[in-house]
Amino acid sequence: MNWIKLLLLSCFLVSGTAHAAEQPNILWLVCEDSSIDWFGCYGNKHAKTPNVDALARQGFRYKNAYACVPVCAPSRSTWITGMYSASTGTLPMRSRYALPHDVIKYYPDYLRNAGYFCANHTKTDYNIGGRPDAACWDTNKPNGWELRKPGQPFFQIINFTESHESKAHGAVTNTRHSPDQIILRKYHPDEKGIRMTYAKYHDSVETMDTEVGKALAALDKSGLANDTIVIFNSDHGGVMPRSKRFLYNSGLHCPLIVRIPEKFKHLWPGKSPGESVERLVSFVDMPKTWLRLANAEIPAAMQGRIFLGAETDEEPEYVFSFRERMDERFDNQRAVRNKQFLYIKNFMPYVPLGQHVDYLWKMEGTKAWEDAYKNKRTNEITGRFFETKPVEELYDMKADPDNVINLAEKPEYRETLLTMRKKLREWQLSIRDTGLLPEFERNERATQNKTTIYQLAQDQKLYNLPAYLDAADMALEKNIANKQKLLALLASTDSGLRYWGTVGLFMLGKADDETLRTLEPLLKDGCGEVVGMAAWTMLQSGQVEKGTKALFDQIKNRAPSALFTLNVLDWSHADIKPFAPMINSMVFSGRPMAEYEQRMIDHLGVSNNIGSPKNFEKPTKNKGKKKE
Repeated sequence: MNWIKLLLLSCFLVSGTAHAAEQPNILWLVCEDSSIDWFGCYGNKHAKTPNVDALARQGFRYKNAYACVPVCAPSRSTWITGMYSASTGTLPMRSRYALPHDVIKYYPDYLRNAGYFCANHTKTDYNIGGRPDAACWDTNKPNGWELRKPGQPFFQIINFTESHESKAHGAVTNTRHSPDQIILRKYHPDEKGIRMTYAKYHDSVETMDTEVGKALAALDKSGLANDTIVIFNSDHGGVMPRSKRFLYNSGLHCPLIVRIPEKFKHLWPGKSPGESVERLVSFVDMPKTWLRLANAEIPAAMQGRIFLGAETDEEPEYVFSFRERMDERFDNQRAVRNKQFLYIKNFMPYVPLGQHVDYLWKMEGTKAWEDAYKNKRTNEITGRFFETKPVEELYDMKADPDNVINLAEKPEYRETLLTMRKKLREWQLSIRDTGLLPEFERNERATQNKTTIYQLAQDQKLYNLPAYLDAADMALEKNIANKQKLLALLASTDSGLRYWGTVGLFMLGKADDETLRTLEPLLKDGCGEVVGMAAWTMLQSGQVEKGTKALFDQIKNRAPSALFTLNVLDWSHADIKPFAPMINSMVFSGRPMAEYEQRMIDHLGVSNNIGSPKNFEKPTKNKGKKKE
């Protein structure tokens, strides 16, 4: 080897060592509740987002980035741990179930160990109990880099609340954006109240964009821009009804823009700034990726793939999403996507897609949509939101970005459906999906076994996930030929199998005498969700007195699953007027779900014309409660 080759090799080794040792500053700008549809750089000509659009020209715009959950707390739970909240058991909105914090640490812990100064201004909302949210951060100041030691690298988050759902509440007049120029999604009827709410939220996104500009200007003023990677994205999609809280593109397809200075050119995901990036990215990928950019330790427990930097993981063919309870209303869905198709599996197809959620109904657009539906101003597509769901949904996202044409029953898409169904099950098994046991029952089981929900789900003896998935599939099949197998599940010592047995029998419709006899003992089952489904089956089979009594016994006794029971009363359209005095005197204070139980009681009162509770004690709110 001659001296020239030796010189080149030594330069290469020095360069490689320098790159390995680099610790760039990272500024993560996070807006709330906004899908790609609200930004000019993603194709909305009505949007006024000059600062985000400029950042896209200066950096790289990802076209296929998806949140794991379409609401903030479970989404941020996934972020802070680098693990799906469906895996950790923190997927229901506002639950704060505990984790084994000695096993599952937060990604800022690893950044701080690697020498970073870590600042977060200011939203945390991690939906996790047992550890204060702020404990992993050095400060909550917006320009936290000013507090670091000289030369210390920083990781700074700035959260922008200006685009939060709450900014679409209230009066919708006198907006800067014109309602007449709005681009309506295909699932929304053309109603004045909806158009005006769109315009109001466009104003909010514009205001948020201004704040993004201020944050970038502060970075420039500090003289640190050339040493700082800037990331911009939303925490999930939104914000009009059928976006936030739902697994469609509108709820999960998010902006993601990364600007990397010239000195870190080796980390670029493309040849030059201004390019778009086609790679499929899941939000669970982000913590791992930030740690790799910082040359910090990456714990083995973290899920996801590294999508950016000098050493990236192989691009996934599919990404996965999920949802469970949103505030006071229950649903249970899972989704899998590739770059063309979206598959959704509904584990509770018998409840409406657009259930009345108190917070969502504060929006004028939601109320206008409901009025249009009730007064028959909607069609097959625009009225579907208020109806029950099919078990499976399949959408071609390229041909149908609004996800309104369900291809699940089309023979020509059968192979795609089966493939994605299989991929979903494989993923659920691999991450130990905690959501196949109903929420309050899994919490009770974890408590009884003195463990966390996450650890419970890791133990096959305590949480038989393959059996639950099989039982769920049989229940959702809605096949009378399965009746005897479903009845057999009712005799199981495992409450999860009893639950899916009751679900399957409910879905078969009006029960025969054999089914009613077998179900009746379950009206006093130890699992409240089993009682709820058994009672609902009684109601739809004409056994009104038995079914209603079982439900009200659950409420009267303050069962842990009382919130689920209140939902069943609403779903079943049970006659609750005879129980009005009891409902109007209920007190659920001091419980984790007290506020949501109150919301359901209020809604039941209004929807059944029995008035609102007169003596309801104001529930104890969780400390540090955040916006929904």
